[in-house]
Amino acid sequence: MNNIQTHIREHGQTPLSERPFDALDSLALTQLVYMPMEGFLDNGEKATVQELWYFISLKYLDPFPTFYMIKCYEFLQACAAMPRYASLEISAYQNNVDPDQVTQFCACTFALPGGERFIAFRGTDLSLIGWKEDFNMSFMTVPAQREALDYVERAAQAFGGPLILGGHSKGGNLALYAACHVSDAVRSRIRQVYSFDGPGVDKATLDGESYQAVRSRVQSFIPQSSVIGMLLCYHPDYFVVKSSAVGLMQHDVFTWHVQDGAFTQLKELDLSTRVSNEAFRLWLDQHSEEERRLMVEIIFKIVSGIGTDDVSPLYDDLRGSSFKMVSAFSKLEPELRGKAVKMFAGLLSTEAGYAIRKLVANVFRS
Repeated sequence: MNNIQTHIREHGQTPLSERPFDALDSLALTQLVYMPMEGFLDNGEKATVQELWYFISLKYLDPFPTFYMIKCYEFLQACAAMPRYASLEISAYQNNVDPDQVTQFCACTFALPGGERFIAFRGTDLSLIGWKEDFNMSFMTVPAQREALDYVERAAQAFGGPLILGGHSKGGNLALYAACHVSDAVRSRIRQVYSFDGPGVDKATLDGESYQAVRSRVQSFIPQSSVIGMLLCYHPDYFVVKSSAVGLMQHDVFTWHVQDGAFTQLKELDLSTRVSNEAFRLWLDQHSEEERRLMVEIIFKIVSGIGTDDVSPLYDDLRGSSFKMVSAFSKLEPELRGKAVKMFAGLLSTEAGYAIRKLVANVFRS
């Protein structure tokens, strides 16, 4: 299957001066920001993509803990060998994970030919804090969104020229949120915003004048069975990309089809996905901000039952982790457990609940 990795091999010899920066370049750079740059670029230093790969190849001698991070490292290695990306300068790396503030934020800036800057926002990492912050987006503006806004404002002061924002997963939400909430002067310098299966924004932002001002510059790409990218108030304009994976695994952009220098696009989302996502949104809209807050607290009390401060056990041993979470649920205070049953019973009775019941059945059958 042709994907972003094969695209890099086929077109990476062509410099950006000959083939203009496009959506696939944006996707490439949003994957490089997943690489840990601590000890190399976290004190204001600058380095090229090639130099970053050399640093990481020496520092991280053992394999990365997740399959996705291994893919990102191999992708960095491929980019470092290609003239199109090898000499791109990376700067302003910032990574902040704060359990007390329930925030996980990371971004860096790539210098492009002609004075443009591409700001890449990292998606959610494996920390429970990062996942909880994502859930908190359902009822509040989260710290990472405020940090993204501040990051873009500071980048605009530090660099001249046009700005391009982009991110995968939560990073796509941060790119769009920042573009909508920066000052008018900074927004006028934003040439493009790219979101790759990123959650939407809150309704107030979507209905606001600032979103309308930037809407024509937003390119949102989601796979045909998107779950993450259709959460919250998704953007009304998006492109559907064909993925070789099933269900939630389509969130992995290395499963997205690329052919002849472009994404392989489909006309629309799968019917079951459209029905499930609409049912989930309607269910969520029925609950107040306080009820959503309570939902998040219950979910993370249960998930914490896996006994670690990250969600890697959910990837490594979903069945075993599920038993631990069921045990954690049974230990909730009776009143809290009753509220949880009432809220989630409503969800399970919807079309979205069918997908959840099917996933649970498969987990315990395996």
